[in-house]
Amino acid sequence: MLLLKRTKSLNILTKYIIKRFNSTAVRVRFAPSPTGYLHLGGLRTALYNYLYARHHNGKFLLRIEDTDQTRLVQRAMESLIEDLQWTGIEIDEGPGSKVDGNYGPYIQSQRTNIYLDHVKILLENGSAYRCFCTERRLELLRKEALRTRQVPKYDNKCRHLSQKQIDEHLVKSTPYCIRFKLDDYEEPINDLIYGPVHHNVSQNEGDPVIMKSDQFPTYHFANVVDDHLMEISHVFRGVEWQISTTKHLLLYRAFGWQPPEYGHLPLLVNSDGTKLSKRQGDIGIKNFRDKGYFPIALLNYVVSAGGGFPHEQFSKPKVHTLSDLSEKFNIKKVNSHPSRLNPEVLDEFNRLQIEELLKSEESTNNLVEMVQCLVKTTYPTETNLDLNTEHIRNVLKWSSKRLTFIKDLTSPKLSFLWVKPVNFKLDVISEEQRKMLLDILTKEVFTKDILNSALKDFSKQHGVKFPILMKSLRSALSGLKEGPGVAEMMEILGKEVVIERITDAMSECKESPNKEKVVV
Repeated sequence: MLLLKRTKSLNILTKYIIKRFNSTAVRVRFAPSPTGYLHLGGLRTALYNYLYARHHNGKFLLRIEDTDQTRLVQRAMESLIEDLQWTGIEIDEGPGSKVDGNYGPYIQSQRTNIYLDHVKILLENGSAYRCFCTERRLELLRKEALRTRQVPKYDNKCRHLSQKQIDEHLVKSTPYCIRFKLDDYEEPINDLIYGPVHHNVSQNEGDPVIMKSDQFPTYHFANVVDDHLMEISHVFRGVEWQISTTKHLLLYRAFGWQPPEYGHLPLLVNSDGTKLSKRQGDIGIKNFRDKGYFPIALLNYVVSAGGGFPHEQFSKPKVHTLSDLSEKFNIKKVNSHPSRLNPEVLDEFNRLQIEELLKSEESTNNLVEMVQCLVKTTYPTETNLDLNTEHIRNVLKWSSKRLTFIKDLTSPKLSFLWVKPVNFKLDVISEEQRKMLLDILTKEVFTKDILNSALKDFSKQHGVKFPILMKSLRSALSGLKEGPGVAEMMEILGKEVVIERITDAMSECKESPNKEKVVV
């Protein structure tokens, strides 16, 4: 019977090894826990893994690490997949991928039998042991360590139990977890970003739990087993996991497996150097989506702070496509110092993306449709909207160097762009003067300064007070009492729309026979 068990364990141990050793394909993974929503730090990790995979014609996997069932957030996994897809990061294998991979399931809670099988290997080869210590005893150890100003850690008591003692506990059905025996690991980690790094965890930690009493694995154990079975070639994750890598390498050694290569990404920090925190409500990807940022602007923002590219890539403001980023990505050029994020840079990338989209007929048409939808949503009951395609195109060209978000075009102060005045009479000047004004506007170049000068000249020549003329024109063009200067408003609206609206206002005017020209 014992021989059969050992044969089964050996088969599990060697089942994937031959293919793993012979494979040179790049396979990376993004392995979040669905205990919250995707934020900038998680997006950065996913993006750098994705860029590395695409640069080397490899595969990008999504694995959901949900073994801590007590902290799961409802719909977090679905939201995370939606956010990744929104950014353009394609999932080759795992939830959200277009095809089924050959290494699933890709959700850890569906892999519990795999972990139970593999923990038996470590029990049988003496690399792990059952721990029967109660929570009360562990709490007393913690309190005593704090009292003596030492780092709390497990004292490895159950590592030294005899087989007889173990059997006695098992007969009594004493609850137990399974711990891994930590040994000294003297070799430095060859971190692809930080270079040689050495952490001897056995000096600072007790033997860690790898299988909880509820038969769910801990992060470290499931992570190693899954990375091996899914043939992960490279692991890129946050630097906060660097100290755990030694622990993972010890697990690989206990199994007799070849570990992947590791690279740890530096901290993301605010512009003032303070640590980026999930508790900051503005770092969630959903927040950036709701504000109106374009996904490619957000991706450029992340990589511009963290490096990974030739210096000239971001020496001048430019939005790079995912394909371009993938082609030029170099893991050796990723910064090892904290990456500072400056929100002003993100705003600039978003403005640059608007300009970039306006260079293409197809993407311009998409922006026009977006604006039409936004305007209709903003003014659901308004029946006199100006949604002419050419008008929207002109507005987009004007806005590309001034506004950060497309949705800013529907702000109240810019309502004149879309809502046409109704039943307004331009009666502060005579019919003859109105015709002359139209003739001047038809011939003028529509820039703010030229228009402002022309309107001042008109008011002087015709004896009309300039403020009164401006107030009347503002109402004729927008129906508003406040807003941008009239000349700027005309520039934004464009010649065609301005002449159309002034003509409409003129058609409403019915001068009485006795009405005289307005005189200063």
